[in-house]
Amino acid sequence: MRSALRCVLALFVLAPILATPLSAQAKPASKLAATPPMGWNSWNWFAGKVTDKDIRQAADLIASSGMRDAGYTYVNIDDTWEGQRDANGVLHTNDKFPDMKALADYVHSKGLKLGIYSSPGVKTCAGYAGSFGHEQQDADLYASWGIDYVKYDLCSFRDYMNAQAPGDTLKQYQIMQAAYEKMHLAILKTGRPMVYSLCQYGWDQVWQWGPNVGANSWRTTGDINPSFARISTIGREQAGLAKYAAPGHWNDPDMLEVGNGKLTPDENRTHMGMWAMLAAPLLAGNNLGELTPEVTSILTNREVLAINQDPLGKQASRIFAEGQVEIWARPLANGDVALAVFNFGDSENFLRGISLHLAQAGAANGWKARDVWAAKNLGPIQDDYKFTLQKHASLLLRLSH
Repeated sequence: MRSALRCVLALFVLAPILATPLSAQAKPASKLAATPPMGWNSWNWFAGKVTDKDIRQAADLIASSGMRDAGYTYVNIDDTWEGQRDANGVLHTNDKFPDMKALADYVHSKGLKLGIYSSPGVKTCAGYAGSFGHEQQDADLYASWGIDYVKYDLCSFRDYMNAQAPGDTLKQYQIMQAAYEKMHLAILKTGRPMVYSLCQYGWDQVWQWGPNVGANSWRTTGDINPSFARISTIGREQAGLAKYAAPGHWNDPDMLEVGNGKLTPDENRTHMGMWAMLAAPLLAGNNLGELTPEVTSILTNREVLAINQDPLGKQASRIFAEGQVEIWARPLANGDVALAVFNFGDSENFLRGISLHLAQAGAANGWKARDVWAAKNLGPIQDDYKFTLQKHASLLLRLSH
């Protein structure tokens, strides 16, 4: 959720702490999210205005546009669906969502899955009812509706952390970890598989303890927005996190902005290509009712998605950086290597002929290369391969031998 406070969080860098002792029951869900989850989330486009009708239409469009067949499975409702709790503490939906079970049934009828949103705090980021003190009750409710994905956003729980341990960052983080574990255990107790997505903006180096509280993914950063400056900053901040990603649990640099704002085609491809290299969850956040052929082709490019969904589950590492130019590489399950060159600079000039650094990528001179975005086989390639990149553009190669 976007708020002034969360923008501050995006800039907040804190030292790691020792993890709270965790329940032996809190094991990563190895059968869920074996590859990064793919789908669509309502927030980037609809924010707090999302309705039942919007979610039904999104499901229709994901199915009809080819996105479902490309692998986009989850249709995720973000904040503002919540109503009030009754005398027994059961949470009811608000008027925008008159029948969540019927909505889930509709989404499932399209061959898709439904996601929901909550917070460990008393209130969500938008001020609606959170799950504090009702974790098992809410998890049981989600299961009864047929929910398949839970996004759990820290939000007002910060107030509780501060009140319980004023000035004690270590204790506050232990309280936070315990709260995330509590919802995981509640989900497990329902017996229904639900992808569990942590949203707490990378606090306390969540990638180090996220799997221990059952997370299938965890946000590593503050919120994204549809500007290339923000997208490129977030992408570059993922350097050094590759070792924490693996099948069942993924670093999450936030949702896709492909097709939003005033992003150029090159910027959309760079955004999509970097998230593919990062083995990031791919949750589109665009207006599905105005999908253009160009945006659809970027979101559904099978070769790019194959890199993102590669079953080896190895996130890319940065192997070269000089100024605004970076090269990232990741090994793939069949022995291939994916290599991407990004020109993050604002210069109008072309970028010409830097070394590909094949050895650092795990490849070598003479390997065969395929230009993924161009869908073109380049044949044997050498380190000094000549190419040009305009500002904010990228080269995405699949190398084989």
